[in-house]
Amino acid sequence: MVLVAVFGAALLIAVLLSGLAARTVLSTSFLFLVGGALVSDGFLGLIHITPDSDIVAVTADLALFAVLFTDGMHVSFPKLRENWKNPARALGLGMPLAFIGMSLITHYLVGLDWTTSFLVGAVLAPTDPVFASAIVGRKEVPPKLRQLLNVESGINDGLALPVVLVLIAAAGPTSGHAEASFGKIALELGLGLAFGVVLPLLVNGLVRFRLLGAEPKLQPLLPLATGITLYAACHLTHANPYLAAFSAGAVLTAVSPEAKTAFEPLGESLAELAKFAALLVFGALLTPQLFADLSWTGYVAVLLAIVLVRPASMLISLVGTRFDRREKLVAAWFGPKGFASVVYGLLVLQAGIPQGEQAYTLIAVCIAFSIIAHSSTDVPIARIFDVEDLTGIPEPASNAQTRESSEDDGRVRRS
Repeated sequence: MVLVAVFGAALLIAVLLSGLAARTVLSTSFLFLVGGALVSDGFLGLIHITPDSDIVAVTADLALFAVLFTDGMHVSFPKLRENWKNPARALGLGMPLAFIGMSLITHYLVGLDWTTSFLVGAVLAPTDPVFASAIVGRKEVPPKLRQLLNVESGINDGLALPVVLVLIAAAGPTSGHAEASFGKIALELGLGLAFGVVLPLLVNGLVRFRLLGAEPKLQPLLPLATGITLYAACHLTHANPYLAAFSAGAVLTAVSPEAKTAFEPLGESLAELAKFAALLVFGALLTPQLFADLSWTGYVAVLLAIVLVRPASMLISLVGTRFDRREKLVAAWFGPKGFASVVYGLLVLQAGIPQGEQAYTLIAVCIAFSIIAHSSTDVPIARIFDVEDLTGIPEPASNAQTRESSEDDGRVRRS
């Protein structure tokens, strides 16, 4: 109950400060991360959470599933058919380069063996849709850039998972979900994709029966019921829930745009709540001892992961594209690590491999630094595109007057 009280207080503070956060470097995500750290054993000791606590894996898993489901609804298949090459470059070239780059840094700087180093690279290679949404959610950002980041962050989690599982199995003694073979992994991915496609189609078909259908006030609950059923089906059959969530959101939008419109406000709110809860729990794991356990070379590796590995790999993958220089730089910078890496990092810790604790410490610190860096830079980055406010967030009167004055002077702003 203490955890519930802390979450309620943090949520209240975050909502009250959200208007300010939308216009400054203050981040609501950072507030929950710090809040979780303050109430943990490392500081006030109000809550007691360890990496092997069930609540850690459950909240991270739910948050990632919820965000992928809602992000999938932003995918437009007609637009994706027209502009598939950029996401394909990011996933087919940028992601492998980030994987290799992080593996090399981990091996030579931190001193982990090659298998564990490649495992760390696989865990930290995918970007996170939760924090990429800080840019993707701004409608003034060029559509092709939003589509690139949205599709990349939505799909790369599922692509990284089989690599993570195979490397865990190769690294040493395994337990639970870590035991995997190529055939089993392929089956899990195939089932996830199948569930994500078939279930929304089935629900859409049922809605079209003459005697069935949701009344207006209950229509937002139909996609929610679909998502809950999908989540349960994936975990009961060991299908990949993340690939299922993203594909289900995309299919639902394609076959039933009205359902997407009805669910969108509720879905975004639920995804935010899941994200905040997972941030609070993850923050509770960030004790002083965790940071003390990482060597100085580990901190160098974390810094290089954020400012070199992701930017360099994305810039290389975008060579020859029609993105202008500032769009490439934004795409290169905004490669945050988040809940997918949290879930995969916990698998590494719980697998019992020889260097698992060292790998988890590096992963956790990298995620924490990435959350802070990326969630606090979305506003300055958005200003590159002359974005001064978020949709639905009223701007200060002084800004509005300045805008009116500028328009009177004949200057045209980006819509």
